[in-house]
Amino acid sequence: MINAIVSTNYFFKHQKGFYRGKVRDVYNINDTLLVMVACDRISAFDVVLKKPIPYKGQVLNQIAAHFLDMASELVPNWKISCPDPNVTIGHMCSPFKVEMVVRGYLAGHAWREYKLGKRLICGVPMPDGLKENDRLPSPIITPTIKASQGHDEDISRDEIIKTGIVSEEDYSILEEYSLKLFEFGTKTAHQQNLILVDTKYEFGKKDGKIMLIDEIHTPDSSRYFYADTYADIQSKDQQQRQLSKEFVRQWLIQNEFQGLEGQIQPEMTDEYIASVSSRYIELFEQITGQKFVASDYSDAESRIEKNVNNYLGANYN
Repeated sequence: MINAIVSTNYFFKHQKGFYRGKVRDVYNINDTLLVMVACDRISAFDVVLKKPIPYKGQVLNQIAAHFLDMASELVPNWKISCPDPNVTIGHMCSPFKVEMVVRGYLAGHAWREYKLGKRLICGVPMPDGLKENDRLPSPIITPTIKASQGHDEDISRDEIIKTGIVSEEDYSILEEYSLKLFEFGTKTAHQQNLILVDTKYEFGKKDGKIMLIDEIHTPDSSRYFYADTYADIQSKDQQQRQLSKEFVRQWLIQNEFQGLEGQIQPEMTDEYIASVSSRYIELFEQITGQKFVASDYSDAESRIEKNVNNYLGANYN
């Protein structure tokens, strides 16, 4: 079995804080920079699974870096450098407490709400007569806020502004940036025979400037359909071919696990882990159009530490 990067425990020069998220380890450098290490942990249903997926961290980090670079002229973003295949270093921003979910198609959570009869989703009116995975008349923004426990919660534009979560001036910029990015993502996906169905963007502010933060257009934050078969499948009311982390969720569901209390997490065999790793590599190549080059795992933690220290030493004193 290939080794994997489960977690890291560094202490870099000028480090002032550390945070371990579901799948990334984040180091605060003097309240100015963030060193974000994409580990191979994998989560589903808000639960970190017991075993990691080799190369998953590299895949997500490099997809995000690819699109952050491509979109940098459209919208300012936090990325400064990727000194290692598993690391992005960027500006430390004060994050907004909303996630901007942009939907071009009626899928996932929005479809489940629509199927229940709701025609107002996050304050956005929806037309009658749509079926699952239909294209929407135009992309919509359905923002969410982080819940104190469990899943994110839907919220409307009016509620965000009324409660002061984000000012109207700033929220208008978040909307503008989100729709610009979604248009960009739609065009780049089309070049790869894909449809960008929905995605989420997170933003922060540094020195009064709003920036895109976190990842962008990865299979963990976005849903893709295959463009060449979309119309035929939709006309037959069949399930669309998806390019996302959905295949892991479906495996868990088949093994009677959805992160609910009392449920036992199924054990992933080495064979299944290898298949998921291969699937993530396929996702990278399909989404970016580039050949995946696997990093050296023989001493990955030392490699990461050396590369980060070399960058900080040369660029941050």
